[in-house]
Amino acid sequence: MVTIYERKPGLSRRELLKRGGAGALLVITGSAIISPEHAWGLETSALKPETMATLIQVARDIYPHDQVPDKYYAVAVKGHDEMAAKDPAHKELIEKGIAGLDKKAGKGGYRGLGWEEQRVALLTEMEKTPFFQAVRGGLVVSLYNQKEVWPIFGYEGESYSKGGYIARGFNDIEWL
Repeated sequence: MVTIYERKPGLSRRELLKRGGAGALLVITGSAIISPEHAWGLETSALKPETMATLIQVARDIYPHDQVPDKYYAVAVKGHDEMAAKDPAHKELIEKGIAGLDKKAGKGGYRGLGWEEQRVALLTEMEKTPFFQAVRGGLVVSLYNQKEVWPIFGYEGESYSKGGYIARGFNDIEWL
């Protein structure tokens, strides 16, 4: 007797595991975003989890670093959720900004766009808006001030506590 299995729509467990390395899979639940592949999660309190997931993608598109995992971008944009909990105007700014991006992107929204060039083109159109300026301005500090990110870029941190740069590589000219 031969048993024929009918293929069900969607991803099988095997297909999901095969695709695991191809891109970041974010699971959006009631009030959180979870990355099962990289074992991190982000709970939201004021902004919708879908908004935060899109905000993570926006952050990656504004400051793209392939070697930096999504969890550091999630930490960088978490401040917008915290600020939205305290300030209804900030919540409206972020929610409307993401909704505008999703609308301009069409079916599937901003995160549904497969090509970085398409997403960057949308961001370029709105780079003078208060939404874009708030996100970009916050990322400068919140992304690059994370000590866990510094080794990825080869930055050893401040040198004052270690004797300063004069004794620690000031005269290194190996790059010449």
